[in-house]
Amino acid sequence: MAFFIQHLQQNGFDVIELTDDEGASVQVIPALGALLHAFTIPHKNGTLNVIDSYASRAEYDAGVVSSFKSVKLSPFACRIKDAAYEWNGVKRQVQKSPIHGLLYDQAFAVILEETGSQDAVVDLEYHYSGWDPGYPFPYTCNVRYRLLAQNTLEITTSILNHHSESIPLMDGWHPYFSTGTPVDELELEFRSKEIVEFDDKLIPTGKLLPYTSFNQAKSLRGVELDNSFIVDFDQPSPLCILRDPKKHVSIEFYPSTAYPILQIYIPPHRNSIAVENLTGAPNAFNNGLGLVKLAAGESVQFATTLRVRG
Repeated sequence: MAFFIQHLQQNGFDVIELTDDEGASVQVIPALGALLHAFTIPHKNGTLNVIDSYASRAEYDAGVVSSFKSVKLSPFACRIKDAAYEWNGVKRQVQKSPIHGLLYDQAFAVILEETGSQDAVVDLEYHYSGWDPGYPFPYTCNVRYRLLAQNTLEITTSILNHHSESIPLMDGWHPYFSTGTPVDELELEFRSKEIVEFDDKLIPTGKLLPYTSFNQAKSLRGVELDNSFIVDFDQPSPLCILRDPKKHVSIEFYPSTAYPILQIYIPPHRNSIAVENLTGAPNAFNNGLGLVKLAAGESVQFATTLRVRG
């Protein structure tokens, strides 16, 4: 099997495209938060892109800080209550944003492009210098997109701590998925054992409640979700499946144990659904639920895999 990499300019975006000779492709935009722009598969007599991204650079500029579609979430994801937390006895106040981290609009450098008979790989990297006073901890964030056979995409994030002390960390993604079919006509199934209880501001209360409602496929018609679930890694993979019965398409999720939280969000327009693999729950910097404490000079890796059938 042959794989290829090409650079494209589309609708104001500088895109890197990974493709195989059977018609699957992945598009990423390094300069805009290592954004996953498209994941396209052969479908019937054409192709189907399952990522709901931005139609143009103007749409991205206008909407990224409200939707955060498909961008890298680092060094935290979801919300930090009041943008404030305490680390090593020092109170910190994040200046840029209390939600979804600091790198979602930063330009990642392309440090590797590689193709072979089994995959196409692109490595993107951002060196965070500690420029936000609320997170003055330098680190490197490396993102690897790897297209494999059978419509499979592996996404790996590696973090290296350059600070002289340990740093707090929460990692995640914010991809929105769409098959072109309204969410109300889709089905969702995921392996969970608990749900994180939220208050009215979507901040965890500290309680974990039993939850197995989606352990079998369930219609999303009329269902509203903006919740964090504890993944049950004792169950067989895939640990989450989004199905389109109308088009006979399914999107399967295979997170590593480094991503124990599954965040599901259905936006009001109900044309796409966010399925997010996270290392921790919202406000992890304060409640510690899934918080990663990365020692000075150490590195950590988080990985998830998507496979589209159809």
